[in-house]
Amino acid sequence: MTLKARITEDMKNAMRAKDTARLGAIRLLQAAIKQREVDERIELDDTQVVEAIEKMLKQRRDSISQYEAAGRNDLADIEKFEVGVLQEYLPVALTDAELDEILGKVVADTGASGIKDMGKVMAAIRPLVIGRADMGKISGLIKARLGA
Repeated sequence: MTLKARITEDMKNAMRAKDTARLGAIRLLQAAIKQREVDERIELDDTQVVEAIEKMLKQRRDSISQYEAAGRNDLADIEKFEVGVLQEYLPVALTDAELDEILGKVVADTGASGIKDMGKVMAAIRPLVIGRADMGKISGLIKARLGA
């Protein structure tokens, strides 16, 4: 079953269960996927759906920090719930050891020798870890590895 089909099935189940909060979060996800498909005139595959989910998660995390800074914990709680729903559709996260192993291989394959090669390493590692690791964390690991 594709990721899009699973999302649609989960939406139907949420409707049957009358779980309005979950249904709302899933509908937001479907709207984001549909918007990207219409804008780019393509049918999204699982990798592209994961990228859309990652983007939504980043937006939600930014909103949470802003809401908490403003003392609006009620709105932050809604965003946290949506983050939980969205994370259900991501693949299993990489462990630190797996991430370090992938990073070492990519650095060796690209021949990166310094911080000037960071863009090359980021471009090569992104397809391997999308949805399974935080790109901000990976950026920090690359900087540390390349000696920034």
